[in-house]
Amino acid sequence: RYAMTISVGDKLPEATFMEMTDKGPEPRTTADVFGGKTIALFAVPGAYTPTCSAKHLPGFVEKQGDMAAKGVDDIVCTSVNDVFVMGAWGKDNNVSDKVRMLADGNGAFAAALGLEMDGSGFGMGQRSQRYSMLVKNGVVAELNVEQGGAFEVSSADYLLGQL
Repeated sequence: RYAMTISVGDKLPEATFMEMTDKGPEPRTTADVFGGKTIALFAVPGAYTPTCSAKHLPGFVEKQGDMAAKGVDDIVCTSVNDVFVMGAWGKDNNVSDKVRMLADGNGAFAAALGLEMDGSGFGMGQRSQRYSMLVKNGVVAELNVEQGGAFEVSSADYLLGQL
């Protein structure tokens, strides 16, 4: 099965994420998260992995105020991890209400975007590629997909420069 990679101008596919709340795990649809809003979305191959924890997530936490000043309503982080891992990773990184941590537990969103990767060589199975995108009312306005193990175009600074 060949999946076409999402492009600028495309509407996001329907998917359901899980988000940890004070009441426990809650489902969130793409319509819930992206409808009527401007969202800075970034994806990482795995919570607690070195680049993701040292640079990617902290960069978006740090730049949240700058992004909000340029019209971003929410920053969303997604990864093919379970909701408990995403909730704990957010808590351990003090994201508070600056970044929403949405679990793509089965990788359905990554696959629907055509942005999955095979992490089997690292014992990680199917994961999401590292990317960032600006989404306006559910439509991709900017898309930055990293090549290989790079961390350049998916950073908070790079996306901020596109706003």
